[in-house]
Amino acid sequence: MSRQLRAALLLLLVAACGRGGSYGSSPNTMDDACAILRERPNYTRAFRAAERRWGVPMHVQMATIYQESKFVSDARTPFRYTLGVIPMGRQSSAYGYSQALDGTWKEYVQANRKHSARRDNIHDATDFMGWYMAESRDRLGIPLHDAKQQYLAYHEGRTGFARGSYRNKAWLMRVAQSVDDRASTYQQQLRSCGGRRGLF
Repeated sequence: MSRQLRAALLLLLVAACGRGGSYGSSPNTMDDACAILRERPNYTRAFRAAERRWGVPMHVQMATIYQESKFVSDARTPFRYTLGVIPMGRQSSAYGYSQALDGTWKEYVQANRKHSARRDNIHDATDFMGWYMAESRDRLGIPLHDAKQQYLAYHEGRTGFARGSYRNKAWLMRVAQSVDDRASTYQQQLRSCGGRRGLF
């Protein structure tokens, strides 16, 4: 085997292994929490680890990630255009499963000393989400199981939430209610498959 071919194969292998907890696409069925976890077993480990460390229930994490990225590991916000054709950059720096902004992600990395953490890794993304929501509980008094209020604080930022910036955004209130509804559905589904079928 030639040196170039060996080098190319080694690069492909490293690239394949490097994704870790990353998937470029959504799970096949996103309306069924049990199907998601069957298809992506490492999600279960990530959600459980964040639940143990931060106290955020699995179903709240899952509903929030569904809303933010549809479980796409490298999700980004769309480009903005001027005159409909001239690209002006992305709507925000949000990236990855949790759609964490650059500044908030940096704060998380520094606070937790996780300098190798990546937003496109499900384990890091769920840990970030758990950290953020636990901080929202501590600073704003939002219960960890309250998917609607946690989502509003997640979307608006804690300062925006404290000011009530979401109150004049009917569309955001609808989205937050949708997150809450999905969290309830996921919770019921997880109760069914978690024990009876031994999924986790």
